[in-house]
Amino acid sequence: MKKQTFISLRLMTAQVIGALLSLSILLISTSSQALPVFARQTGQECSACHVGGYGPQLTPFGRKFKLEGYTQKSGDDSVVPISAMLVGVFDQTAKDIPSEAVTPHFSTNNNTALQEASIFAAGRVADNVGGFLQVTYSGIERKAAIDNMDLRYARTVTIADQNAVVGISLNNNPGNQDVWNTLPAWGFPYMVADLAPGAGGSPLLSGGLAQQAVGLTGYISWNDRWYGEVGFYRTQPTSFLQHTNVIETVDDESEISGAAPYWRFTYSNSFNRQNMSVGFFGLNANIRPGAISGPTDKYRDVGVDASYQFMGVGRHIFTVNTSLIHEDQTLDSTVGAGGAAVANNKTDAFNINGSYYYQNTYGITLGYFDNSGSKQDLTLYAPNPLDGSRVGQSDASGFIVQADYTPFGKEESWGAPFANVRLALQYIVYSTFNGASHNYDGFGRNASDNNTLMFMIWTSI
Repeated sequence: MKKQTFISLRLMTAQVIGALLSLSILLISTSSQALPVFARQTGQECSACHVGGYGPQLTPFGRKFKLEGYTQKSGDDSVVPISAMLVGVFDQTAKDIPSEAVTPHFSTNNNTALQEASIFAAGRVADNVGGFLQVTYSGIERKAAIDNMDLRYARTVTIADQNAVVGISLNNNPGNQDVWNTLPAWGFPYMVADLAPGAGGSPLLSGGLAQQAVGLTGYISWNDRWYGEVGFYRTQPTSFLQHTNVIETVDDESEISGAAPYWRFTYSNSFNRQNMSVGFFGLNANIRPGAISGPTDKYRDVGVDASYQFMGVGRHIFTVNTSLIHEDQTLDSTVGAGGAAVANNKTDAFNINGSYYYQNTYGITLGYFDNSGSKQDLTLYAPNPLDGSRVGQSDASGFIVQADYTPFGKEESWGAPFANVRLALQYIVYSTFNGASHNYDGFGRNASDNNTLMFMIWTSI
């Protein structure tokens, strides 16, 4: 790349703090009356944008609203652009977690926690400008930190006699800005128990750069069918990441060397109250673990995804979402530091899930996941000295079933649009965990010992 490009990218990361502060000020100053925030802005119930009346899965209207920069409004300018979200969970694993791996202040099993408490500054700023900024307090880590962000400029134009939407997105999590919400940033499961064991081995696109990076992407949607997006990500300043509690020390930082390109291309179509999409996407990043100068770890992620929705008249809704991400790794930095014996590795992550919702109130989702990768590097996946985990490698596979009840979040709901509540019961069944079905840690723990039951209350105003 030319020197001028690198200078521009450095300026982008240096200016992100100012952009965040400016947006927050603009959002707070746009209105003055208390009335979640996008529902109030558009005059629509949450089920207009979200399948099941609540949560990340978007309807065609929701995708259009996001694509157009979160700017559609009902004509009422007196909407306070602030929302709050609380997520409380109870989780139980099939076998107690080893005491050495227990999170401080919690038990080896049967834990109850305020998992998330978030504040959102969100909504329309001007005719073509909108977005959201999320700050989240974790009742598990017991601290607040900057969470997801997506700030947009978008406008409608005519190209080759067809309507098109062109825009740019400033965001801090690759895939967070995706309008299909099928990528890992917003994909199923939308919430899991953070205190339960979680297997590693996911590609970088599965949150590996979340909140540490900031990206600027440009996109175009033509004729409501063809979509293209390209952009770049860079790591935000270390001092900013520490002050906003994204990382504790520089050792936690995954610094991008130069810029990491991201791309997304999709074909979608709507017909007979149904819609579908198929697309491919990718991310290339050269990472310096712990921001140490010298060789980098190279990650090359390429993926495909597809979705189908039957919306009908809103009484019976069916959805299917699937994605496959392949990652090639060249871990020169990690090998040089003695953390791996083999530089060339790979990881594949496959996910598929299907949902049924009745009247956007009662729902059930079935999902399958399979993360697999290179198995030869016993240095990279050496036993943890505390509990022996990660022996062999970090493959994980299994099934997820989740039942939802959403009593509030629809136009006819009590307290609309203030009251939005989802109650969910989720069960994760592991076939493999950290590379094996049985004795994966060398101390007799089986994959099924990590099967997790979670009850969740998810509410927002």
